[in-house]
Amino acid sequence: MINLIQVLHPEVVVVRNGVAFDSNENIVEYDLNAVNAMISASEYQRKRAAEYPPITDYIDGIVKGDEAQVQTYIDACLAVKAKYPKGA
Repeated sequence: MINLIQVLHPEVVVVRNGVAFDSNENIVEYDLNAVNAMISASEYQRKRAAEYPPITDYIDGIVKGDEAQVQTYIDACLAVKAKYPKGA
């Protein structure tokens, strides 16, 4: 979560117990709702990344010239994209 807070407030260097501090140990106020909105907006990316098949499956198919293996990889990726649509 600290990285998202830093996106909104680049001066933040550490977050302890939900309180953000700058390099001088001054408290930096941040909007938790904005941070949570950023988390929700990118949730599909984390879910997709966890379920995509390993890229080595695709590369192996390319190296071997195995079009069926390559297509299986592509189909698996498309299924994950359908399961976790962007912006849902």
